[in-house]
Parts: sequence; structure tokens; C-alpha cells
Amino acid sequence: MASDSQYLRACSLIVTNSSGNGLDLSSLRVVFNVKKTSDQTPNSMIVRVYNLTDATQKQIQKEFTKVILQAGYQSNYGVIFSGNIKDIKFGRENATDKYIEIFAGDGDEAYNFSVINRTLASGATLKDQINASIDSMSSAGISAGYIEDPTPQALPRGKVMFGMSRDYLRQSALTSVATWSVQDLKVQFLKRTSLLPGEAVVLNSKTGLIGIPIQTNAGIETTCLLNPLLTINAKVSLNENLISGAVDDNAEKPKASFATDGIYRILSLSYVGDTFGTEWYTKMVCLAADQSAPAGEEVSSS
Repeated sequence: MASDSQYLRACSLIVTNSSGNGLDLSSLRVVFNVKKTSDQTPNSMIVRVYNLTDATQKQIQKEFTKVILQAGYQSNYGVIFSGNIKDIKFGRENATDKYIEIFAGDGDEAYNFSVINRTLASGATLKDQINASIDSMSSAGISAGYIEDPTPQALPRGKVMFGMSRDYLRQSALTSVATWSVQDLKVQFLKRTSLLPGEAVVLNSKTGLIGIPIQTNAGIETTCLLNPLLTINAKVSLNENLISGAVDDNAEKPKASFATDGIYRILSLSYVGDTFGTEWYTKMVCLAADQSAPAGEEVSSS
């Protein structure tokens, strides 16, 4: 994305109910903080909307269960969060500015409550187990996203699947040295060193890079203008000469390595924005594409 296209911000915030009827809040001031990781726990969003009428505030509290946030620029705009409303808070910043704050989780309901009760016949594959687990989450709004084919080995006998759906996805991921997560209500399942298909997003001063990427123990930390193409496990291209090594004499673990080809995988990210303010950024932690985070290690993006 060229620098001359990074203007004219675009933002859409819509809340919907169980029937699919929605309310568009995009014309008001919207301040958001979205956090996503490749970890299996649900992604989250806190979004604050200013100066709604009392009637609209009550309607949101009573009727709406889902929230969809799209953001970016008019030339590069897309969904950065889709999930379930978990909680709502009302408040005031001063005598004139009141707000409603929405706390949402991406796949939170499925993660906490979805149960599978199914028997697979002999000859079923690991992918069959993954698909069965995802199907059991469908009532909570979850569907299959990008699923990388795991080991095709077939079961020698039938398998009874009964328990939390998330536990079976975790088991499948451990068996195939993979990682799974829910991204915008879709299950993503990839090998630990794999990337999503598609071209790498090139980051430099002309395409929205802000400041200098820093090499840390957790990965390469970097910030850029808000870009919905930057998603978990997507490819990012960074010139090694742009990256600064962070000094940490007390580090117990080695710093993340540089990518020999300049291609990195996004482990965690946050989108922060204010439609009436200056913040409009994506902050990321990345690893070299051929390097994987240890199983179970949570990586956060502040």
C-alpha cells in the first residue's frame, strides 16, 4: 500500500442481535483496542462509543449480542474484529461527554461452552476430527477458516469424541505440531512454522511503518498505520537493516532471530484507533517464518 493511499480513514461499528438485525454506530466517536494472538484463547476487544441517546444505550444493552468492527483506509479497509458482546459499561468523561463501553470476545461463547458428542468410524483422519470439533461450535457462530491439512494418518478403530470442543482441537494441534485459534469467528489451524497463503505485506516508511522495529526475546516488535491485511499468521516483509536489537543483559532467553529472507509471521497484534483522535495503528510481534514459538507460550502485543 503506497503512502499516498494512507489517508481518508474508514471505520464501521455495527452491533447485531440474534436475528441478524443491526445498529450502525459508525457516525459517532469510536475508540477501540483489539487484541489478537495465535494462542488458542479468545481474542478480545474493548470499544467505547460516545454520546449515544439513553434509548439507544438501553437498546444495545438489552437486545444486541454481536459486534463487528471494520477499519482502515478507504483504499484498504476490512474486518478487524467480529465477536460476541460479553459486557457493557456506561460512564462519563466529563459533564457533557458520556459513553458506552463494549467488552467483546472472539469465539468466547464457543470456547467456554461448546461440547462435542460424536463417534467417528475407523478410517477417520485427523482432519475429520478437526472438522467435527468445529461443527460442534457452529451453534455459537463458529465456522472453519483456513485449515491446513494435518498428517493424513487414519484411525485404526472408531473414536468416541465427548467433552469440550476446545480440548479436542488442542489435542489435534498437539498431535500434528500445529496451532489453532479463532480469528473473527473462524477457526484457523496451521502447522507451527506455516503461514497463511497470500502475498506478504511489505512494511517500510513508505507503506506505513512507524519508528524502528525492535528485536526482543519475544519476537520482532513493530508498529505501523492501521492495516486490516495484517492478521494472525499472515506474512510480513521487513528489511533486516530496519530492525534494531534491544539490549537486555539480564535476558534468560535468546532474542528472536532475523529472517534470512525478510519474511516474518505475525504471532500477536493489537489494533488501536480513535475516529476523532490521532491513534490509528497496528502493533505486532512477529517471528521469522521458519521459527516457531514454543507450544503453549503466550505472546502478547501491548
